[in-house]
Amino acid sequence: MNNRLDKEEIQLSLLRLLENNPELTQRGMTKGMGISLGKINYCLTELSKQGLIRVERFKNSKNKTAYMYHLTPNGIEAIGKLTFNFLKKKIREYDDLKEEIKTLNDFFKKTDTDTNDSELNRHLKRIID
Repeated sequence: MNNRLDKEEIQLSLLRLLENNPELTQRGMTKGMGISLGKINYCLTELSKQGLIRVERFKNSKNKTAYMYHLTPNGIEAIGKLTFNFLKKKIREYDDLKEEIKTLNDFFKKTDTDTNDSELNRHLKRIID
């Protein structure tokens, strides 16, 4: 994953990861998300403080540092809200990128740059039209 994820993207990714893997270790979360162990620990603490997850220690485990991370009803609801916000953000980014591509394409046409690349032209037509 991208190292430049914002707070909401990290929360959404972590909640979705925990929804499917409540027994996942923090080290496993770092591999699944591509962010540091310290950041995972901080985010889990924040999610717990916000009431989005409940942390439970395995009682019968030999490893006394083993935990389960359960989504609370608020956590499940947060996935929906965060997904909605994420989608809105990506649509705005897409619209901005589409406009930038159109501007660059117009620039190429004005400067008479060789644009005989059929694959590029096919993609540009699909995006701009």
